[in-house]
Formats: sequence, C-alpha cells, structure tokens
Amino acid sequence: MNTPTTGLLAPVSTRSARLKRWVFTRHSNPLSAWSRWASIPLVVLPFWNRSTRAGAAVAAWMLLNPIVFPKPRDEQAWATRAMLGEELWSERLRFDTASAVNAASTAAMTVSIAGAWRQSARQTFPAAAAQMTLTLVFWKLMTDFYATAANPVDRHHNTPLAAACR
Repeated sequence: MNTPTTGLLAPVSTRSARLKRWVFTRHSNPLSAWSRWASIPLVVLPFWNRSTRAGAAVAAWMLLNPIVFPKPRDEQAWATRAMLGEELWSERLRFDTASAVNAASTAAMTVSIAGAWRQSARQTFPAAAAQMTLTLVFWKLMTDFYATAANPVDRHHNTPLAAACR
C-alpha cells in the first residue's frame, strides 16, 4: 500500500533524489522524451566524423534535453507515463525483462558506435535502428510498470508528477 510516508509520495530527503525527481518531472514532457529518442542516431555522428566539436554538441544536447522542456500539464501522453515509470523503476536494482531490454539497447548502441568508428554503414545503421526499437519496447514496459506502481484508486493524485506539481 502506498501511504504518504512509504509509497510514491515518500519525502524526498536527499539532494540527488530531489535532482532526479526534478529531471524526470521535466523529462516526462513528451517533447523531451520524443526529441531525445529521435536524437539517438546523432550519437554516432561524432564517431563517424571523428569530430570533437560534434561530440561536444551532441553531448550538450543529450545532457540538456531532459531539463529544457517544462513539466507536462498531465500524465495522459504515453511518453510521459513511460518516463515517470522509468523514474519509479530506477529506484532499485532489478533483474527483469526491462533490465534485459535496457541491456540489449545499450549493446546495440555500443555496436552502432563501433560501426560508426569503423565507418561501416552496414553495422552502424541497423544497430542504431535496433537501439531505437528497443528503446520503444523499454518505454512500453515502463508505461506498464507505471500503471501498476501507483495505487489504482488514487492513481492520478499519488504519482511523482502530481507530487511535483503541488
């Protein structure tokens, strides 16, 4: 049972936990989530071009993306629920299907970066496409997790976004 002191609205006492809550609250904006997903292919560009300038630009975008968008107005968007689910899911180490999908996505990213370094389109592009697909699978798992993590009776008031908006 989720109570105000033990559940989803438990006091956020550490600075890192407050920062994480702030970032996820803003990253749950669908514009943030979808633009970051669409930026996945950009990650390989600096490796392909061997450009530190492109690397700095992509790194800056990936760091700023989760915080440049405002909080979403509500939790209706699929991407919003996926990001909020990921926030809840990431609270503890898990060995579940989502962990396996996340590991496979990371492996695909590694393969795409290695392919970009070798300037192999046959390796880079399919691996980047696999990473993008696996990210969507992960998001689906996170929306499912989010739907079951909150108390179904008070679901719209007992969530990280609702707490952050108070």
